[in-house]
Amino acid sequence: MTTPEFPRPHPYRAADDASSEQAPALNPAAFIATLTRIGKGAAADGQPWPERHQMPGRRMALADADCALAGLRVALEMLLAAERIRQNGPDEEYVGDRVMEGLMMASLALTAQVSARMRPEG
Repeated sequence: MTTPEFPRPHPYRAADDASSEQAPALNPAAFIATLTRIGKGAAADGQPWPERHQMPGRRMALADADCALAGLRVALEMLLAAERIRQNGPDEEYVGDRVMEGLMMASLALTAQVSARMRPEG
């Protein structure tokens, strides 16, 4: 068996490992349950929108905006890091103009999503 080029994202034991410990089995239902919670209006922290006096549709819109803002923050942090590398880092570390443009387009799309979801429905 060859060694993978990239490290595994989780602990891994080879089949010939003498250790008797078993890794916990992954629960495939957890992914589906998480998707269901998101579909029912979970905010970026995975919990329903905390203001109970809002109408259910408004609570879902606020939760969607919260998720989009969390994604926007991540996209902008990656964009800032890439720009700093472009300006001050070695050329081989630069991610490229297409990635930079993609990060900007993602930021624009997330901003549009937040803007649309924050408008009061009427």
